[in-house]
Amino acid sequence: MKWQQRTAEELAPDLVEKYQLSPISARLFALRGINTDEKLDFWFNATEENLTDPSLMHDMDKAVDRINQAIDNGEKITIYGDYDADGITATTIMTEALSILGADVHYFIPDRFKDGYGPNLDRYKDIVADGTKLIITVDNGVTGIEEVEYAKEHGVDTIITDHHTFQENKPDAYAIVHCNYPGQEYPFDDYCGAGVAYTICRELMQDPVPELLDLAMIGTIGDMVKVTGEGHIIVKRGLDVLNQTERPGLRALIKNAGLTLETINETDVGFNIAPRLNAVGRLANANLAVELLLSDDDLEAQKIADQIEDLNNKRKELTTEVYDRCMELVRENSWQKQNTLVLYDPDFHEGVLGLVANKIVEKLHKPTIVLTKNDEGEIKGSGRSFIGFNLFDALNPLKESLLTKFGGHDFACGLSMEEDKVNDLRKKFEADFHVDGGLETKEYDMELPMHDLSPQTLAQINQVGPFGTGDPQPIFSISDPTITHFFKIGKDKNHVKLTANKKDGNLAIVGFNKDYLNNNLLPFISKIFVTLSLNTYRKQVSLQGIMEGIAFASPKLAVPTSVIDLRQEKFVMGLADRYLLFDKKNIPIVKNRLQIDDDKISLVKDYDQSGETVALLDVPRNQVELNAALEKDYQQIYLRFLLDQLPVEQIPAKSYFGKVLKYIYAHPALKPEDYRTVAPYLGLDYDSVLFILRVFFELGFVKLDDQKLVGESNPKKQPLTASKYLMATSSQIKFINQLRTMPTQKLITYVNNLVKR
Repeated sequence: MKWQQRTAEELAPDLVEKYQLSPISARLFALRGINTDEKLDFWFNATEENLTDPSLMHDMDKAVDRINQAIDNGEKITIYGDYDADGITATTIMTEALSILGADVHYFIPDRFKDGYGPNLDRYKDIVADGTKLIITVDNGVTGIEEVEYAKEHGVDTIITDHHTFQENKPDAYAIVHCNYPGQEYPFDDYCGAGVAYTICRELMQDPVPELLDLAMIGTIGDMVKVTGEGHIIVKRGLDVLNQTERPGLRALIKNAGLTLETINETDVGFNIAPRLNAVGRLANANLAVELLLSDDDLEAQKIADQIEDLNNKRKELTTEVYDRCMELVRENSWQKQNTLVLYDPDFHEGVLGLVANKIVEKLHKPTIVLTKNDEGEIKGSGRSFIGFNLFDALNPLKESLLTKFGGHDFACGLSMEEDKVNDLRKKFEADFHVDGGLETKEYDMELPMHDLSPQTLAQINQVGPFGTGDPQPIFSISDPTITHFFKIGKDKNHVKLTANKKDGNLAIVGFNKDYLNNNLLPFISKIFVTLSLNTYRKQVSLQGIMEGIAFASPKLAVPTSVIDLRQEKFVMGLADRYLLFDKKNIPIVKNRLQIDDDKISLVKDYDQSGETVALLDVPRNQVELNAALEKDYQQIYLRFLLDQLPVEQIPAKSYFGKVLKYIYAHPALKPEDYRTVAPYLGLDYDSVLFILRVFFELGFVKLDDQKLVGESNPKKQPLTASKYLMATSSQIKFINQLRTMPTQKLITYVNNLVKR
């Protein structure tokens, strides 16, 4: 990842004076383009009264007239929602508002497992048969061509309210109220479903209805739409309303989340409230969450909130369980060197597939699809990716040949398919892997002024919030810090805490999932990138940094060292001029997984520069290759030896060879790829099985008959050591292990004797 600093002209001094801005808040406003009197006044003072006239949104007048007609005539109205936090809050907003207006209103939330996402023809049939005369969709509907047509044919009008991207054809609905409808006059185009529902209710009730803003805000944060423009009003005022809420359901949810009214911020909503609502739809029917939000009884609300808390805890357990099993599949199938992952287990819980895929992408930096089988035998899954690999573009061409359902965007997707196509998907997904645009770039705001840091500093920063999409939480750099008080924290010691010191101040910093850091690496840290938060310990409140990233550079040593041993470090630091590789097969790994710039990677044999700082990232095959590399002209060399292309990490024990051979003779109908499934039963990973098979082929113990593995009827008797492949691999493993485990001083002495002076 590359870090890039935002730039902007300073705010005019008269604006700084007028709005009483501190230097840090003035700079942050400038960096976000909030740099005029009009923009600053809107930011500080706009309320729901300043929202645009809702009638400007496409088909608004038509929709409102039809809703009022249904209310006047006592027609049954059904709100057709969605099972995520946005759909849940949108359903609640519309149901509550129509109830206040005296409508005969009901709601329906699709079941993730039975109905799938969005319009479902069978459910529309049920709703029509149940006497509904007007269907209002919230947070869905733009794909419901067939469903809307069915309703229309049976005398039922449909009003679609949505914010998702239109496809080629639009439904023939009575009205389509959409914040991004082509050519409409409404100026804000990034409402979530709850935001669109709230806008309709403003027009219906001819009032800003601030009592609905808490729900619209939760949907906005939960769906990660813009918190700038009108989104800023929704979130800022919605937080005000939430912190004073009298809704029994929200109060019970807040209590169970361990939050305190009057102190809840956008982070609390994003990490504590919205996930609890989402958990209901992931594991059960999201109607329960709507019941919670509509409840006006404290006891009933607490009972429902407790059920939701249990579901949220179960969601966490299932996510961990499925994630752990996915990592086992990677090991068992020797997919560590794959660029992509397609992970399938019929026992995975469908509700957590997207969460697990996202977690794997964060851990392994590989585009990942996680699949399971539902009760009808259909294979369903979710995929996640990262900047540089467009998941939608990779999978969209496979719709006709491999997928029965598919939808998504650049970095996330959902899909369905048949079980016998999973291996084909795995192969085509891997074959299409490529990364566009080089390394991911992340922006930071400014160097953190270290003097006089206090909780008040955060209050100044928060003037530029609430933060979210379009207004990212500020990230600060701390350059060339002196690091003290470094130690590991957490039950598994996978987090770190340290103090960054500069001559004008210091800051305590927590780094989550930064267990690769240790005392040996601290001198190499040139910049720490942090967000700021408050830490309360024993009733003492202090400012702390949350580590977002690190930049490394060669340490400024009193006595320069030409050879540095970093073999024990698993993390690749971006501190070399050039990263050298012995094996070209490792280039994609270094580019894509280790995130090294393409122009900094060279093969040892092609390297012809001089006077650079280099890192040897992979292992040579033998001493001749190592010696040749060390004779080149470097200013400084970092020894990593991190990667290899060994077929196995160690030669399997002789007993496993016998076990595999016996299995082949007993099961002559299996293809080599079938042993991917057999390997765990044999107590091996797939790479080890493939290695054993290759040895057997060389020695004539087995053969392929119609692409199936069979044992030779009269093989020549010879020891395993007769295999040249086995002996060569064994010799290479021995050399590499020696290279990786040699005492530091001995290795450095050896390298110093060879490097060119």
